[in-house]
Amino acid sequence: MVRMYGVDCNQLNTVGSAAIAKGMKIFAGVYDITQVNSAIAQIIAFANGNWQHFDTVSVGNELINSGQASVSSVVAAVNTARSLLRAAGYNGPVVTVDTWNAMIANPALCQASDYAAANAHAFFTSSVTASNAGPYVVGCAQAVSQACGGMNTRITESGWPSSGNANGAAVPGQANQAAAISSLKSSFSSNLILFTAYNDLWKQDNAGTFGAEKFWGVYGTSSQ
Repeated sequence: MVRMYGVDCNQLNTVGSAAIAKGMKIFAGVYDITQVNSAIAQIIAFANGNWQHFDTVSVGNELINSGQASVSSVVAAVNTARSLLRAAGYNGPVVTVDTWNAMIANPALCQASDYAAANAHAFFTSSVTASNAGPYVVGCAQAVSQACGGMNTRITESGWPSSGNANGAAVPGQANQAAAISSLKSSFSSNLILFTAYNDLWKQDNAGTFGAEKFWGVYGTSSQ
């Protein structure tokens, strides 16, 4: 399965079509919830009545954690998206995604979703080493599920940076990235999406990203 975050840059036709050609499912997304109607219209047009390739449609990513939106506005956008998608014949999960601690603090995000979708990165906890990333993230998933009334929980982002500055015991690097990913794979048999395919060189760091924001790519920097 491939997770996408929005419909900009023609990614449905490029990434979505490539995923389908490889027999992979699509985790589609609406990035800007103020444009939920038009984004969902693009997803519906791409599906063209054939929803078998879609695993999930998400609405928003970490909007509560970042302070970009209110819980009520996110819930309203999820409900709008679900109504439009159901009318178009899509009966799969519709969710919003936020950080695991934001989900715990705002269970209404879970209640608006068809499962609890949480991002959890061990790197941002200074006491966790790369080799312990998997057990740490399992604990995050269990905490979200408990806070959300026992809902099935999927970790929709988890990984480790290959470059950047240390966060205590959490140290970036290619070897540590490989160790973290191995730990995550060993700890989860399902319900985990690794973040991210390639380094995002367009991203900008802030005080909380330890100079690592660009370097989470599992496959390094794309040659394209």
